[in-house]
Amino acid sequence: MIINAILAFVAVFISLIFHEVAHGYVALKFGDDTAKTQGRLSFNPVRHIDWFGTIVLPLLLFFSKIGFVFGWAKPVPVDYSKLTHGKIGIIMTSIAGVLANIGLAVVFALMLKIILFLPRFSADGWLAMFCFQMIFINLTLAVFNLLPVPPLDGARIFFGWSENRWAKKYMSIENYGLSAVVVLMFVFPAILLAFDVKFNPLVSLVKFITVGLMRLIVQGI
Repeated sequence: MIINAILAFVAVFISLIFHEVAHGYVALKFGDDTAKTQGRLSFNPVRHIDWFGTIVLPLLLFFSKIGFVFGWAKPVPVDYSKLTHGKIGIIMTSIAGVLANIGLAVVFALMLKIILFLPRFSADGWLAMFCFQMIFINLTLAVFNLLPVPPLDGARIFFGWSENRWAKKYMSIENYGLSAVVVLMFVFPAILLAFDVKFNPLVSLVKFITVGLMRLIVQGI
């Protein structure tokens, strides 16, 4: 249990850092050097830690046995007004973190396949367990971040480039969006569970898509 918790925590930590650095790197390629000038293109974990989102929340979710672990790092700053190529620059910068997570999942799926072919390793060994955690957590983060709720990446991918006044108004709620998602995914279902009502459609949806993608990637390699 303790080993699995440590592996899950390390996997979340690595995945979140790659997610954020990917945003900053792609933004730089499209003309915005904000992340670079603030030293946020570094893989130094200290520069990316959000004490609640990167450490406390993932551990709480793991030990709650909810079967769903996610979190967030300190967002890499992006000045979208500096991005070139208009909508393409905004969309590519926004989707970069998701693609980084999917890429990591594919890499560790390949590693898992190789490990399981080697005679000295087994599916219940710590290295195989870490690969499994990296696949599952990265795909979970990718699916979660594609939810079209500000400030998640999905909202900016689908609406952040639009000049429509309703889209702009919707994007302006990003200071409250993440809190609303956390309440819907964890707080509200926990209250219902106190009354013996099991109802958590958002978590079920994310887990369903994540497991489906995991099977597709692992079996397809």
